[in-house]
Order: sequence, then structure tokens, then C-alpha cells
Amino acid sequence: MLKKTLTASCLLLLISGCAPRRAPAEPAATAPVFVTLSIVGTNDLHGGVSPREGRGGLALLSGYLKNLRAARARDGGSVLLLDAGDMFQGTLESNLTEGASVVAAYNTLGYTAAAVGNHEFDFGPIGPSATPRTPADDPRGALKARASEARFPFLAANLVDVASGGTPRWTNVQPTAVVQAAGVKVGIIGLMTRSALTATISSNVGGLSVAPLAETIRAHATALRRQGAAVVIVTAHAGGRCSSFDRPEDLSSCEPSGEIFTIARELPRGLVDVIVAGHSHAGIGHQVEGIAISEAFTGGRAFGRVDLTIDHRTKTVTSKRSFAPRDLCAREDPIKRTCDPAADASTFVQAEYENAPVIPDAAIDYVLAPALEQVRLLKARSIGIVLDTPIRRLAPVSPLGQLFTDALLAAVPGADVALNNSSGGLRADLPQGPLTYGSVYEVMPFDNLVVQIRLTGQELRQVFAAHLQKSREIIGFSGVRVRAECSGGVLDLALVRPSGALITDGDPLLVVVSDFLATGGDGILAPVMPPGGFPVDYAAPLMRDVFVEYLKNLEGPLREEQLVDSNPRLSVSGRCQ
Repeated sequence: MLKKTLTASCLLLLISGCAPRRAPAEPAATAPVFVTLSIVGTNDLHGGVSPREGRGGLALLSGYLKNLRAARARDGGSVLLLDAGDMFQGTLESNLTEGASVVAAYNTLGYTAAAVGNHEFDFGPIGPSATPRTPADDPRGALKARASEARFPFLAANLVDVASGGTPRWTNVQPTAVVQAAGVKVGIIGLMTRSALTATISSNVGGLSVAPLAETIRAHATALRRQGAAVVIVTAHAGGRCSSFDRPEDLSSCEPSGEIFTIARELPRGLVDVIVAGHSHAGIGHQVEGIAISEAFTGGRAFGRVDLTIDHRTKTVTSKRSFAPRDLCAREDPIKRTCDPAADASTFVQAEYENAPVIPDAAIDYVLAPALEQVRLLKARSIGIVLDTPIRRLAPVSPLGQLFTDALLAAVPGADVALNNSSGGLRADLPQGPLTYGSVYEVMPFDNLVVQIRLTGQELRQVFAAHLQKSREIIGFSGVRVRAECSGGVLDLALVRPSGALITDGDPLLVVVSDFLATGGDGILAPVMPPGGFPVDYAAPLMRDVFVEYLKNLEGPLREEQLVDSNPRLSVSGRCQ
């Protein structure tokens, strides 16, 4: 009876026109014709997951990203987050997990893709050994493990497996990636510098080679365009250097011979839209031949950004906006929007980005907490010496390089000379104040071994002559003074012992180097390198441990000027390059 009554009532309502009225339909939102795709680039993190002096750290980066992603969500655009390589090697927080802590944080940050850099090969096999010790050890084991853990692809389009002639078949390592963003298809190509395999431990990269960058980009970018990619981005562990960022089209402050600039000029105009660069640890926020290029220094202190305006009707890029590298600041100068540690911090305010306060992301801190706790006590361990001044690694004569090679020389009784690649092998300055193990580790994060090799005086002269003629990088050495005169394209070079005696061509010399140099790293020993490199004793001590013991035995507070010889170790007259 109830059912019939309800049915009759409903029928009566319909007949009488008294049925409940629907709300008028709202007009459908019109999709914007022009949308913004923001490309955020990071590079050369080198394990810098934590902030230093109120700057950097991945939790802070996430705060900036959240603000930018919210802005793009409001206007219908999108954000892509890319890394240009060298993610892992450099800090205890990363090295003790062989980069696993970085990958876990990058997963949480939502990276789209990352290029493989030269230092991604540094850890070698999984476990404590940095190089293979048995036939069962996989020299790329740690890298493969990190790639398999990542929820984003590792890209290495120009890395070649010599045996197959193609890209290595490793899980989640591939030449390119394709994603949908801002309503269009985006193709991404990953590359490494042409010198990548000579800037890591040679025993970890056997059987690999690096193909030319520009040629690789042309081939893959052309294929991606044919597949319908409206945007093509390159993330490249190859870089350049600029010092002024006021006008992206003004390249007067940029070094024109920078690798990434040379590559950009070799590409057909319009083939590539954006390059996220790295490797040179410098800044770029410029446009070269229509390509927007960004690079953001090193250690997680900044990020790069390029905004593309995309016309949805034609699926084309209509404009590109390049930004200067942006400091990652917890607090910043309200005018300059920088967090220079040397500035007057009393006027600093909480950092803002995209018109909102920047709040470090607790989710990133949570992910990193196990690694941070693991190294906290180890980093704080005192070395037992106080530095009255910082000791720099890249001053004109590298005081830190001299201190480090003095330690190597002292570690091997009877050694005549010690050599080190101070520009690349030493990664940070020693800070003023009580010295801790953590600070020393950041100077020398590599597990390089102390290696003894035999050279003649003539061979050592060849090493120094080749270096002076082709490189601007600082080479550290101890136990010898080098006197060079360049005139009319001819180099006259003399080696002098601390006693003042000349080293003759036939003098036998015991030289202390790292296993990195002994096996061909940076090409420093290339003029005298035997086939297969110099023999390495894998039971030898770590260079870092030798350095720590040397520092412990120094007396009293130490100042940088104490390390600068009044009689310079290297003197050069004329131009050798």
C-alpha cells in the first residue's frame, strides 16, 4: 500500500509540474589556450641531502617545489623535475648507503628522470669495496641497485656497451623517456660528458664507451619529434659556466668553449627546447641558439628553472623564460632573494616562492632520518686540531692541495714525490674551527687508495709538461719544485728537490698517487701510463685515513698562510697553453 501511495504521489507531482527542479547546469570550464610547463633542474647534488648554514637540503627543495606545483595546478600547467647527474658521491649520509638515501628522497620528491653522471660509477660493486675484488663482483653493482630502486628512469643515451654497440641493458637505465605534461607529450634525453669514463674509477667502467653528445641528441630528438613530442628536453651531465644572470640572451659572462654551449650550437635550431646541465659545478640561466639552458652549481645549494608557454591549439612552444639559479634559502634577503652566508642575516626574512612561504617538507626529513642518525656521531668525531682560518682547495696555489700531498708523501717512507688531482679529488674546503671527521670526509669522500709507482725523472717531467700545456686544473704535489718557462711554443721545465738539487732524467723516483690516477683517472699520468695502468695494491690504506692521521699529529692551531710556501712549489713564466 505504501509503495502504491508513493508511486501515485510521484505521478501527481510530475503531472502538476511540481517535481523538484534541477539546479541550472554551470557552463563547462574552458581549458586555457596557453599553459605553462615549468622545468626544474638540479645537478651535482653529490649527496648534499642536508642544509648547510641555512642553505640547501632536499627538505627545503621540496618546500620550493610544493609552492611551484601549487601555482601550476592553479593555472592548468605542470612541473617536471629533472636531475643532471652526480647524485650520490660526496657525503657520509649518501656514501654509507651507496646513494640509497638519495634515491629514497628523490622518489618522495617526485623526480621525472635523472641523467647518469661519471660519479654514479664510483661505488663499484655492492658493499664496502669500491672496485671489483673477485670475478663475481659486478663493477656496476651499486649503480644498478640504485636504478632498480628509483621510481624514475636513469637516462644514459650516449653510454655504449662496447660488446653490443648499444645502450647497456640494466634495469631502469634507458636512453630516453616520454611523459605527458601540461597536456602535451614531452620527450627527455639523458647524456653524460664526453670525459665521463675518465673521471671515475677506471676498473668500474671497463667495456663501456661514450658516444658523441650532439650526434646522440640529434638522433634521439628527431625520433622523439616523429613520435609526437611537442617538447624535447635534454638532461646532460655536461656543463658550462656563466657569472651574470640578468639577461638570459646575454652570453658575455659565459665561457663560450663550455661543453654544453658547444653542443647547443651544433644542434639544428628548434630540435631541442631545454637543456638541464651539470658537471661543471657552475651556474647557467641562459639561452643559446634558441635553447634554454640551466645549471645550478653543486651540493644542493640551488635549483634551475625554465618556463615554457605552450599553445594547446597547435601543441607548440610559443615562448621560453629562463630563470637565474635560485638559492635554496630557509631565510633570505627580502630584496635580493638570496641567502649569502656572508651577508647581514639580521635583516633576513622567511623565504617565499611563488607568493607563499617556503616550508621544509617533513616527509623528506622522515625518509632521510635513518641515514642522518647513522652518521651523526661519526661526523662529529673530533680530529684533535683547531683551524684558525679556513683552508681552501682552489686558491691559486691550493693550500689544501699542498697539505694533502704533504700527508701522502709522509705516509710512504722513502717516497720522493706525491701527486694528487686537487681540483677534482678534493671536494670542499676545510672550515675554520675545531676540525671534525665529517669535515675531512667532505674534503675527500672518495675511497681512493694510496698507490706507490716508480717513475724516472724524465717521466715525471713529461707528466708536468703535459699538464701545464693542456689544463687549467690545479694539480697538487709535494716533494719537488717545478720551474717552467714557456717561450715561442717551447716549454723548458726543471724539477728541483727540496735540497735544491736538480732531478735528472735518469733519476729513479718513488711517487705516491691514488688508485684513481694510477689507473688513468683525469689523464694526469697518461704520458707515462703502461697498458692497463699501474699495478694497485688493494690492501693499501685509504687516502682519507692517511690524511686524518697526518692532521692528528700536527701541533697547535693551523692557519692557511702556514701552508703557502714562500718559495712556491710551481713557478711558470710565459704562456704554456
